[in-house]
Amino acid sequence: MINSNRRTFIFHVVTTGAVLSAGQAYAQTAGPKLEESDAQATALGYKSDTTKVDAKKYPNHAAAQSCATCQLFQAKAKDATGGCPLFAGKQVMATGWCSAWVKKA
Repeated sequence: MINSNRRTFIFHVVTTGAVLSAGQAYAQTAGPKLEESDAQATALGYKSDTTKVDAKKYPNHAAAQSCATCQLFQAKAKDATGGCPLFAGKQVMATGWCSAWVKKA
């Protein structure tokens, strides 16, 4: 009887984990496009086009940096938009950039 309860418990833990993971992945990839006027976007200097970043305000910005090449970008390399944990529930442009950019490993 103890084996049965243990199996049931492990099954529930695995199932719950899978459901939560799928829900989180969906939440990161679904949602409206992030607007540059959004408060969080403004705070991080987000631009939907990396070529329009103010070089004087962000001297560490390089033309090759974009959301698609950032470690935080949660989409396939060729996707036009994707999720970002910094802007939960909103889609960032792959061609975008913000001051939190980190080179993809």
